[in-house]
Amino acid sequence: MYMIRAIIRPERVSTVLSELLDAGFPEVTKMAVYGRGKQKGIKVGEIYYDELPKEMLLIAVKDEDKDDVIKVIMRNSRTGEKGAFGDGKIFVAPIEEVYTVSSGKSGL
Repeated sequence: MYMIRAIIRPERVSTVLSELLDAGFPEVTKMAVYGRGKQKGIKVGEIYYDELPKEMLLIAVKDEDKDDVIKVIMRNSRTGEKGAFGDGKIFVAPIEEVYTVSSGKSGL
């Protein structure tokens, strides 16, 4: 199992969530986050913004679904044909164990 953390532009979230649902991956946790990447923020006129609003999606997936979920996120979170700075990052980490609180069962 893997935990996929996708940090993407807020305006792309509804599209990504819709496409994940259509692809058979409805289980997602979403939260608002703030940060900056390699661009170190942006300057608009005389104002410098070093913490930009983003959304983080957390998705636990089975091994065989990892690549499909990543492709859906990549395809739908890009701005423009080739993408742009600030489109986001996807982090993938292994999950050792998962438990459902209500039933106590392990696994997804």
